Amino acid sequence: MSRPALTVLLCAPRGFCAGVDRAIQIVDLALARYGAPVYVRHEIVHNKYVVEELRRKGAVFVEELDEIPETDQPVIFSAHGVAKAVPAAAKARDLFHLDATCPLVTKVHREAEIHHRKGRHVVLIGHAGHPEVIGTMGQLPAGGVSLIETVADVAALDVPAGTPLAYTTQTTLSVDDTRQIVEALTARFPDIAAPHKEDICYATTNRQEAVKVVAPRVDALLVVGAPNSSNSQRLREVAAREGCERAFLIQRAAEIDWDAVGEIRTLGVTAGASAPEVLVEEVIDAFAARYDVTVETVRTADETVAFNLPRELRQPAA
Repeated sequence: MSRPALTVLLCAPRGFCAGVDRAIQIVDLALARYGAPVYVRHEIVHNKYVVEELRRKGAVFVEELDEIPETDQPVIFSAHGVAKAVPAAAKARDLFHLDATCPLVTKVHREAEIHHRKGRHVVLIGHAGHPEVIGTMGQLPAGGVSLIETVADVAALDVPAGTPLAYTTQTTLSVDDTRQIVEALTARFPDIAAPHKEDICYATTNRQEAVKVVAPRVDALLVVGAPNSSNSQRLREVAAREGCERAFLIQRAAEIDWDAVGEIRTLGVTAGASAPEVLVEEVIDAFAARYDVTVETVRTADETVAFNLPRELRQPAA
C-alpha cells in the first residue's frame, strides 16, 4: 500500500546558535582537559538531550554552588548568564570557574551596568523567572531594575517623575511582541534610552523570520525544542500567529501527537537554538516512516557568527 505524499519545508536557519555551540564546546573541552567530573551550574543550555549527553560524559549539573563539594575541578556557568553574586561566591570558595555565558547576553549585562552608572533606572523586558532575566537583574543593586513582560506592564510601571530611564531586553523574546512593548515604553517615556544595538539576538530573530515565511505555507508546523526554552516557545507562538493553527513544540519524535497533527500534505519543521540537528533528523525520519517525504529547505538568512572560547580552554594543555 503506497504512503501518502508529504512535503516537509525545513526552516533555515534552525537549531544551534553560536552561543549554544560555544557553551557546549566549553563543557566538552573542560571534560577533555580536566577529566570528570565537571560541574555545571544550571542546564548549560535548555535541552534535555544535550544535558543528558554531557551528563553521560561526566558533567554534573547543579542549580546552586552550595551543591558542589570542595573541589579543584572546573565549575561552568550556563549560557544564560548569572548574577554578579555567583562568580563572587565561586571566587570566595576558590572554585576554578569558567563562564559559558553567551557573549550577546554579556552585552546586555554591560549595557545595564553602563546605564546604572549614568544614573538611569533600567527597565528590562523579559520573562520573570527565566535564568537570563535573573542573571541580568543580578548585575545591578536591588531596585536598580524594573522587569516588565507586557504592554499592560508599561502602563503600570511606577517610577518617580523625572527619573532617567533606559531599557534592555532578554535576548530570546518574540520580535513582534517586544516591538509593541518598546513602542508603548517610548510613547509613555519619550526620553528613555534605547540599546545601541538590538538586544534580541540574531539567532532568535533569524529563526522567527524563517518560521514567518514557512508557517502560512504548511498544514502543520513542529518546533523541536524544550518547554523551558524561551526561544523555542516563541517559535511556536510565531507559527500560530502567522496562521498555522497546528503548531506544536516537541522535544523528541516520540512526543509527536499524530492525532493532533491530523491529515497533512505539507509540514513545517524548525528547531530552537538549543536543539541539536540529530533531533530534527529524528522527527523527519518519523514522518518518513508514514509518508512518502520530500524535504525542501527554506532559507531566509545565512549565519556566520562564531564566538571565542574562554582563554583557559584556548591555551595548550600542560
